Amino acid sequence: MASDTASDTASDSGPGAAPDSGSGTGSDSASSAAAAARAAGPGAGESVRIDSWIWSVRLAKTRSAGATACRGGHVRVNGERVKAAYNVRVGDEVRVRQAGGHERVVIVKRLIRKRVGAPVAVECYVDNSPPPPPRAAVAPVAVRDRGAGRPTKRDRRDMDRLRATFGAGPVPPAQEHADGREEG
Repeated sequence: MASDTASDTASDSGPGAAPDSGSGTGSDSASSAAAAARAAGPGAGESVRIDSWIWSVRLAKTRSAGATACRGGHVRVNGERVKAAYNVRVGDEVRVRQAGGHERVVIVKRLIRKRVGAPVAVECYVDNSPPPPPRAAVAPVAVRDRGAGRPTKRDRRDMDRLRATFGAGPVPPAQEHADGREEG
């Protein structure tokens, strides 16, 4: 019977009970990234402002740009426009409208206060953003030569016709005078 109890205790320290040594996994950079995220996070009971969080996870280039986006109404948390001092929580849906009309939709996974590297920042949210529109769908921009001055009436009509071809807006048909001139 003594041998049965000895074998039972040896089998209890099976695969789930073995202590984790943490070495030999080859994920030293991943563990250091996780440590950096923990160090950048708030302390117990602390919260993080939305402008600071969107800067920390690299959705805004600077914290003041994040605050400006909040003031302009370009940041929404759970569908509501928020001020820069709004405290974000884990699980919140954050929508940030960026330059060019592209909107980023992210779900907060982790709160961080300090700006961290891009690989660590990506681990702090789940990206649910729609894909950007294809470049072919964007209308070309008319470019004038530098120093060419203000466009003439004829130039403006040509630009309006060009915009109408790409569906940028309706252009009224040109009316002609009795002597052949266009009026518009």
